[in-house]
Amino acid sequence: MEKGNAVPFTERFRELGLIIFIVIIAVLIQIRNHEFLTIVNIRNILTNTSVLAILSVGMMMVLLTGGIDLSIGASMAFTGMVTALTVSANPGLPVPVLLLESTLLGAVVGLVVGVLVARFSILPIIASLGLMNVMRGLTYVVSGGAWVSAYQMPAHFKAFATGTVLGVNNLIIVAIIVNVLFYFFINYTRTGRRIYAVGSSPEAAAIVGLPAKRIVLLVYVLMGALAGLAGILWVSKYASAQGDTAAGYEMNVIASCVLGGVSVSGGRGKVFGLLLGVVLFGILANALPLINVSPFWQQAIQGFVILFAIITNVIIKRNNDRAVLYRRVI
Repeated sequence: MEKGNAVPFTERFRELGLIIFIVIIAVLIQIRNHEFLTIVNIRNILTNTSVLAILSVGMMMVLLTGGIDLSIGASMAFTGMVTALTVSANPGLPVPVLLLESTLLGAVVGLVVGVLVARFSILPIIASLGLMNVMRGLTYVVSGGAWVSAYQMPAHFKAFATGTVLGVNNLIIVAIIVNVLFYFFINYTRTGRRIYAVGSSPEAAAIVGLPAKRIVLLVYVLMGALAGLAGILWVSKYASAQGDTAAGYEMNVIASCVLGGVSVSGGRGKVFGLLLGVVLFGILANALPLINVSPFWQQAIQGFVILFAIITNVIIKRNNDRAVLYRRVI
């Protein structure tokens, strides 16, 4: 391989380092609590992180373009509430129809954010933060401030999130399907490569004539669609829809992306690394209560890990940029 095409060492072994870190964490937790690495608990971790995995792959695409979407938690609450109201009023509706409804609603919300960012050049953090408050308000408006509880939902709807196929929970199956589809979309399609290009160098993308605005619009629509899908899965899992559903959950999603090596400045990130970040975040959320860590310390510990990941990503990016510059010079 020529020097000009060589991949920096830190970039090639980022995922390996994350795997080693996950293994070390898992072993230490297992020493403290022998129930951690049981089949039942591993299944619980995968099930509980399924929604996070679905949302994270959408957020990864947004971050790759140099953007961010803080409205996804509110979008989940809105789409989940509308779907819950729909199924409570029409208990005979099949789950696929409800999945389609919620996904399309989420896509519309994502379209609004995308238009604000791509067409009106509003900063992504401002556009999504504003829409977050709008969607929270609309959730309370459509529900009249009330909850939709388990007894108002038909059994087949609640059973979807707890059902299994060949012993694998439906949420895990949906998460696998979504991540496989987006893995191929991001890595093996022209549009996927353009997402990286737009985030890596917007100026270069404009010079070569890439439709940057359409690509940015697309990633927000896809993010919204996945938020809508996650909204109905959340409601089905917890058998409850309320105005503050998934409040602050967007921070968990962004944290998982960062842990997985996705750059918040755009242009860098892989689906495999992202999934490792989701697993690590899921392990921390599951394990800290198991080893009797105080709830007051749990968020602090997660915050320290996330901060460490951010610092590590910054160092890796600087080293890679130096390596690229050095190869160009010589």
